[in-house]
Amino acid sequence: MSEQLQELAAHIELKRSADVVSTEIAHGELTVTVLPGRIVDFVEFLRDDPSCKFSTLIDITAIDWPERPARFDMVWIFLSMWRNQRVRVKAALREDEMCPSIVEVFPAANWCEREVFDMYGILFSGHPDLRRILTDYGFRGHPLRKDFPTTGYVELRYDEVLKRVVYEPVKLTQEYRQFDFLSPWEGAHYILPGDEKQG
Repeated sequence: MSEQLQELAAHIELKRSADVVSTEIAHGELTVTVLPGRIVDFVEFLRDDPSCKFSTLIDITAIDWPERPARFDMVWIFLSMWRNQRVRVKAALREDEMCPSIVEVFPAANWCEREVFDMYGILFSGHPDLRRILTDYGFRGHPLRKDFPTTGYVELRYDEVLKRVVYEPVKLTQEYRQFDFLSPWEGAHYILPGDEKQG
């Protein structure tokens, strides 16, 4: 399998040298890093080249690296049933940079790109309908960014008086908690089985 991946990597580097930044084979998988502005032409090549035939888009996601100047890694995963192989394509993006949409080449990318936009805030140029898909319309922020607070910014609840759903700022109160460290259940006012042996 490794030989086949090496041949595939060499073929891709030869045919698309203007697009490819690097190739890497690790754990039996080929990862091709490309320039973000060339992604549309590159995935079209992967789909149409007779030696590749990566005709199935498996997934699109991103990785947040807040300490890097190019904060995000966009990741596309393709399958070639003809080759019985997968390829992972990556491109590094700055926070202020837009990624070209591949919806024209792979229509299945539509909802995947919307999900990446919703979760990471990455904008896709040329996308036909780029709006949130997993969070609510009034949602603030992008939950899979590493600087997003684990509690979020607002709480959602149903108000019996107003008879509607209301948003409120998150209130983190700690007064009711007792950090007695006597039990694995913080704030427990009873002895759990096994705790009586500590005395």
